[in-house]
Amino acid sequence: MFRIFKNLFAGTHNGSLKEALSNGAYLVDVRTAAEFADGSIQNAVNIPLDKLVSQLSKFKGKKNIVIFCRSGVRSSQAKRILESNGIQNVINAGSLNNVLKAINQ
Repeated sequence: MFRIFKNLFAGTHNGSLKEALSNGAYLVDVRTAAEFADGSIQNAVNIPLDKLVSQLSKFKGKKNIVIFCRSGVRSSQAKRILESNGIQNVINAGSLNNVLKAINQ
């Protein structure tokens, strides 16, 4: 069971997350529009997971992409979707709280 969670959040490394954030990463909140309206991170864009495939053009040419959601489940799915569509520079930050912690450290 723990292996499932470990695999789910693989790729969430605080060092690379902090570096991407300090270099102006493209921040993408994949929660619903209602969740996003309740608060997110400054300069983050909202592309809900169910709209991700139709919005792939927004990721082209981005140097660093940081994906996050409420718990890390949807961001993990988003990372897989983006990578399966040829977008490789994606960091799964997991949760909104992980990103906030990395920003404030």
